[in-house]
Order: sequence, then C-alpha cells, then structure tokens
Amino acid sequence: MDDNAVYDARIELVDFVIEVFHDTPDEAFVERLLAGEIETPGDEVNEHLDAGFAALEEFIEANQGRDVEAVVDELAREYTVLMVGPRPDVLPHETYYRDDTEFIGEGLADVEASYGAAGWSPPEEYGEENDHIAVEFAFLRNLIDRQRAGHDETVGFERVFLDEHLLTWLEQFTDHLVERTDEPLFVAGAQIAAGTASFEDEIVAQLL
Repeated sequence: MDDNAVYDARIELVDFVIEVFHDTPDEAFVERLLAGEIETPGDEVNEHLDAGFAALEEFIEANQGRDVEAVVDELAREYTVLMVGPRPDVLPHETYYRDDTEFIGEGLADVEASYGAAGWSPPEEYGEENDHIAVEFAFLRNLIDRQRAGHDETVGFERVFLDEHLLTWLEQFTDHLVERTDEPLFVAGAQIAAGTASFEDEIVAQLL
C-alpha cells in the first residue's frame, strides 16, 4: 500500500467515527453505507477494527433493501436513548471515563490544551464539549491531514494526544457501549474508534 492509500485509509476510519457519533447518523451517510460505498478490508488489522468491520457488515446486511429514512429514524431513536437522554446510558466523553478527573471537569482543559498546542480550534457545528469523541477525532483528522501535507511536527502532537487522551479511554467506552446496545452501527463506531487509536499508535511509532 503506497503512502497516499495509507493516508486515505486513516482518514476514512476517522471520518467514519465522526459520522457515527457527532450527531444522529444522517440519511446521506446511511445511504452511502447501504450502497456499499465504504469498503472493509479483507485482511485482519487489529482486534477492535476487525470487530468493528464485522459489526458494520452486520448492519449493512440487516438493512439491505430497506427504506433509508426508516433506518435513519431507528438510529436516531437509539442514539437519543443511548447517548442523549434525558438519562443516557453512554456518554461518549473522555472525562466521563477517566478516573483522574471529573466529568467535564479539569480534564477538559487538558484536552483543550492539546488542541491549542497544535494550533487547532474545534469546529463549532459539533455542539459538544471538547472532549466528545467526535471532536477528538476531528482533531486527529486535522493532524493526519497536516502530516500528509508534510508538516512533520504534527506527528509529535499526535503521539502526545494518543498517549494522554485517546488511548486512555476508548477501550472503556467501547466495552460500555457494547454492553448497552445491540445496534451494530454504534457497536461498529465504538470498535472502529478504539481500533483506529491502536492503528494510529503503530503508525506514529513508525514515523517518529
């Protein structure tokens, strides 16, 4: 696989996680999934990615030929019950899963400091606290885009962000979500998030 293909694969994984979790999955995204526009690799990658791709294939198979709007409505209801509330089962925020900080407490400032050090500001359209999984993956996408453009210093920023943030909570989040829902798209999103962090860990180790 050449460098461009690797960057494409990295960005596609990150974008998938953002699409699943930044809000209820929209019709255009679900339509692309059911049309087979997002391919899964045939080879094993790592435990979480493999589980995520299997869940994604389960989602596609279960909904093939169904009305997309009906699928989107079902996902919206499950997303709201699972992650919005009024009493959500799962909160996709780093500080919720960290033992060393309170939910939306001082740990949030640490996340934001990582963004600021790399010269990045979270996109306003997400409407979530800055430790939300979609915001953290948007930052990861920015770093990967900049690495592709030759900004080598972003590899160091990613190393710190993986060690101090993404790798500290995504496995706990994934385990929790898998316990709380049978919806394969959300299971796929969580597993692919954890697997992408591990995948990026390996890539960054090679780049440094």
